[in-house]
Amino acid sequence: MTAELLPINIVIGDRTYRIKINSKDEEQVRSTLKIINDKIVDFKTQFGGKDMQDYIAMVLIWYATQAAEDKNPVAAKMIGDALLKMEEQLDRVL
Repeated sequence: MTAELLPINIVIGDRTYRIKINSKDEEQVRSTLKIINDKIVDFKTQFGGKDMQDYIAMVLIWYATQAAEDKNPVAAKMIGDALLKMEEQLDRVL
């Protein structure tokens, strides 16, 4: 039986995307988005004058580095899987 996909609107930086996720993943996706958007704000404060694509790239590098440094390989894999899932969903939207 296939899980019902839940359509949600997400915001990354200054863009809104409509994606479909498993309802059981909604809390994790929203938590990840909060971390990403908070980090974008941090980088905007630290490195003024860049464009949004630069900030998003910085956050992706930071996020991937955090996952690689994580002492818990299960958590690192979960983060990597979540990022891949989000990337696939964004690719479908674009």
